[in-house]
Amino acid sequence: MRQIIAFFLLFFSAFASAEGYKINITIDSGKNQMIKLAYYYVGNIYLKDSLKLDNSGAGAFHADTLLPQGLYKIYLDEKNHFDFLMGADQELSIQKESFVSPDIEITGAVETEEFARYAVFLRNLQNKGAELNKQKEPATAEEKARLQSEINQLTQNLHAYWFNIRERYPNTLLSAFLLANYVPALDITTLPADVQKNDSLLLLARFNFQKTHFWDYFNYKDERFLYTPLFKPKLETWFTKVLYQNYDSIKTEVFRFIEEVRPSKRIFQFAVSWFLNASINSNIMGMDALFVDLARTYYFSGQAFWTTEEAMKKIRENVAFAEHNLIGKTAPDLTLENIDGEHVNLHKIQSKITIVLIYEPDCSHCKEFVPHLHKDVYQKFKDKGLKVYAIYSMDKKEEWAEFLTKHNLYDWINVWDENHISQYKILYDARKTPAVYILDENKKIIAKSITVEQIGELMKNLLY
Repeated sequence: MRQIIAFFLLFFSAFASAEGYKINITIDSGKNQMIKLAYYYVGNIYLKDSLKLDNSGAGAFHADTLLPQGLYKIYLDEKNHFDFLMGADQELSIQKESFVSPDIEITGAVETEEFARYAVFLRNLQNKGAELNKQKEPATAEEKARLQSEINQLTQNLHAYWFNIRERYPNTLLSAFLLANYVPALDITTLPADVQKNDSLLLLARFNFQKTHFWDYFNYKDERFLYTPLFKPKLETWFTKVLYQNYDSIKTEVFRFIEEVRPSKRIFQFAVSWFLNASINSNIMGMDALFVDLARTYYFSGQAFWTTEEAMKKIRENVAFAEHNLIGKTAPDLTLENIDGEHVNLHKIQSKITIVLIYEPDCSHCKEFVPHLHKDVYQKFKDKGLKVYAIYSMDKKEEWAEFLTKHNLYDWINVWDENHISQYKILYDARKTPAVYILDENKKIIAKSITVEQIGELMKNLLY
């Protein structure tokens, strides 16, 4: 796969210090080439400096300020670049035959040297693992078990390497970086016998153990991790896979996390921004409530010091479209006109379940969704307490009538707001159609933005 690296320009005061760095570079294949020094920062790569190597392939990056500790890159072009770890010692020499050569000679900075040795160790371990996996394909069951045992031993060797580095170089970026993705495994023999024999209880025990110990070897209050590729995917895994995917559970954990990292302005900025974007883009129903909470707590209060006017305008807009239709809230009441000119009040509809549907006939998704909903959900459950409050979102009555006739939808409560005075498009976020909301008998929103198939399964649980 072709690797494309985008460089960004970014300035941080963290580059200011009373000391300096010097990185002597010699790359035999880089004679007279312009190279760049870049660094990782929460998912992107930023340009720090550039220089032209001399006719022997030598040059030096230097300044009288220290660099933030983290993972750095020497870059020539998309095919010629390599990474190295920059720890507390920042006077070093790097020598390579070429940019892509696996061999590298580093002197002057112990952490950088050890990281290069680790890269060799890891590469050898991966090659051995690949070879063992290849041998498993034609192997007998007995041979596969033996080979799997050897593969497991490789993992143990890797973990042992990490912990050995921590013993030798405690409190360094090197040891923190290597152990960052280590999550202890639950020893099930420590559990009660009844839990060990019950799959559901054992699964719950594993879930709780991982949640409790996920951050054991990753100090998310350590700013050095911002300058590596590790922080963002670690946070994403925690948010989407480790935490119980429920708004109330996630909210508590997210706000605790943010408040713990508040003393570090950079981590605070990263965390708040990341959670805000993750919540509004989440596929978990109801997570837009977390977006609203974060926006009100940190952005509208002025604590998000990094926010531009343009970004704040967009955040306010998204909050305005989300805040009235959150899961668990009473649905905004509407009194709209039906096709015969009579007004129908949403909250006065007597039904166990009411579906609020907003659609437009020319919408390609609506053309499939609306008839599908009518045929495969409404027709099955209309006699069990289901009603549909279907809002035509345009202003062409003839078009609307044709659509209702074509799909035989006159058994729904069909309404519209010709002059758009009810603000239903804001109250029910109709920026995209179809928009669908499931209301209980008290008109509380219990689900939204789900497929016809999901609506059908929900009706089975609620109306049977």
